Amino acid sequence: MTTEASRFPLIAVRRPGVVSVFGIVLVVALAVWLVVNATKDVSVFFEVTAIGLTNGCVYALVALGYTLVYGILELINFAHGDVFMLGGMFAVTFSTSLFGLHDHQGWSAIPIILGVLVLAMAACGGINAAIEIVAYRPLRNAPRLAPLITAIGMSFIIETVGLAWKGPDYVVMPDALPHNDVFHIGSFDYQWNKLIAVLITVPVLILLLYLVQYTRQGKAMRATAQDMDASAMMGINVNRTISFTFMIAGALAGAAGVVYSLYFTSVRFDQGFQLGLIAFTAAVLGGIGNLPGAVLGAMLIGLLQGWNEGLPWHAPGSDWTQSIVFSILILILVLRPSGLLGEQTPEGG
Repeated sequence: MTTEASRFPLIAVRRPGVVSVFGIVLVVALAVWLVVNATKDVSVFFEVTAIGLTNGCVYALVALGYTLVYGILELINFAHGDVFMLGGMFAVTFSTSLFGLHDHQGWSAIPIILGVLVLAMAACGGINAAIEIVAYRPLRNAPRLAPLITAIGMSFIIETVGLAWKGPDYVVMPDALPHNDVFHIGSFDYQWNKLIAVLITVPVLILLLYLVQYTRQGKAMRATAQDMDASAMMGINVNRTISFTFMIAGALAGAAGVVYSLYFTSVRFDQGFQLGLIAFTAAVLGGIGNLPGAVLGAMLIGLLQGWNEGLPWHAPGSDWTQSIVFSILILILVLRPSGLLGEQTPEGG
């Protein structure tokens, strides 16, 4: 057996030095830029940081779905972002048509939001599990290019379903949450539409970590990810475990759709593709296949986006956000393919 280090000794020797120097330069430059902006207007700094953390919560829920599926099948499910889009549309539909949610409803909206969260997670989980059975399972032993192309095709199919269902315009979520502030920092007011994202995301992430680490089904997921054939020999139902993983990933996308619709109060049929790519970048940044890494990468991407679009001193601005995000993706793939928390593993040759 040969490893990457034995096949490419020059790369193996030089890469750590390049990563260290380049990473230190970037971190120092970013730190100086943040300190200068914070000293110029601390209220604005806290405001854009809060916005970045809220965006990061949404990205984390979607990125965890990417990393769960990749961890068990080594498949990049490009349809995952569009399942998130359906989650947002389910949230709007359930809230308005089923529960009659309306603007300025106040505290009475909280039980409705919890009910919408459960329904959207169940609907998106079922859709994602059905996608695995119909589109991915027949290609499990096919060359890797085949399921990748199928995933892109499923993305376009789901996007078209969203277009046919809700049309090309934005679908508006009622602004039902209380408008009173949670706390103040200078002139910055932290409101409930930001806090609700944290209050939904954090318990969901904790439940996911508990599921993967401590439950019987979670152990089956980890065993299947390590060795599918050996897991089957030990009595694990591999097909059911993979379908369960897709269901959990879809439920996370549904939760992200609810959070997104509550925070931004609008969803459109094509928003899943863009946000899905950002969440995928977050998963790669943290180390795809690594759950804490996906959360870390999502929070970093969310903060960088918030700082870039909101800080007043020498920020490139919103027009550059996508370029910055995907430049990070390229740099990570070139300099540290395993991500910030991922582990490099030798490959057989």
